[in-house]
Amino acid sequence: IEESSEVFPGERIETPAGAGLRAGRRAVGPVYRVVGSRPLRAADLRVRGAVEVRRSGKGLVVVNEVPLEDYVAGTLGRAAYRRWHPEALKAQAVVTRTYALHERARKGGSPYDLRGDTGGQVYGGVDAESAEILAATRATRGEYLSFEGQPILAVFHSAAGGRTASAEEVWGRPVPYLVSLAVEHEEESPDTYWRAAFAGTTLGRALAPVGVRVGPVREVSVAERSASGRVDRVRIRGDAGVVELPGRELRRALGEGVIRSTLFDVRDGPEGFVFVGSGHGHGVGMSQWGAQAMAMRGTGYREILAAFYPGTGLREGDR
Repeated sequence: IEESSEVFPGERIETPAGAGLRAGRRAVGPVYRVVGSRPLRAADLRVRGAVEVRRSGKGLVVVNEVPLEDYVAGTLGRAAYRRWHPEALKAQAVVTRTYALHERARKGGSPYDLRGDTGGQVYGGVDAESAEILAATRATRGEYLSFEGQPILAVFHSAAGGRTASAEEVWGRPVPYLVSLAVEHEEESPDTYWRAAFAGTTLGRALAPVGVRVGPVREVSVAERSASGRVDRVRIRGDAGVVELPGRELRRALGEGVIRSTLFDVRDGPEGFVFVGSGHGHGVGMSQWGAQAMAMRGTGYREILAAFYPGTGLREGDR
């Protein structure tokens, strides 16, 4: 960690034997905390607020303690294109803030509220900010979505492929405001249509690490679909046997950036097995490209949020 004003230039944090940490030659106890008047640098991020380093087993956990609105700006700039319509950016700002509040309430007592990667929300710190991002954050300051008085699980995805998925079909438990909905005009999304091809031997090797050991694959077919048309289960036949596995497991095994959603078909092609699909992400909650399309057609952010999270209310914090 180092402060950008170079108060602590190049300082190394080490974990010596025992419970404490050492910064350079100084013993600093179990937690090393830096608060800067200017942005701090932690690894490859410039961040506002304070930075703490804590021991975690044999390694370190770096925690950025940051005001909520600064967090929203630093995350919004990684979740959405800054040139998107202002109403789409406002909708995403509310979703980002709501998800953070939901996780903070859920993780009471933890050293941190959210991870800064795809295990939480991708966080970019100061370098993710821009005039457009800051404007959307300020215009919605304090606003969050609630259900029965609590911040909702405000999940989202890039593109739905024409219809969102319900929480029940993806995660096995119903959530009243996370239901399957038709989404129109996502054609501007780069993932409206996608394809990925695998030779049978390549597919067999890719599946082996997740416990699917069927050898070179000879046949792939969709065994079951969910209510929104996504692949629930896929059947794979190889030289060494036949197995079925959830579509989500197949997607993880082959790469979520390659098999971009579970809304796909499988065809035979000259390259082998061709996965042809639409959309990107798990499909639950707000489609970002759907929100952008609504905004471009004159829909305000409040209406966008009401459409994707039916039955929720928009609460306003201090402005």
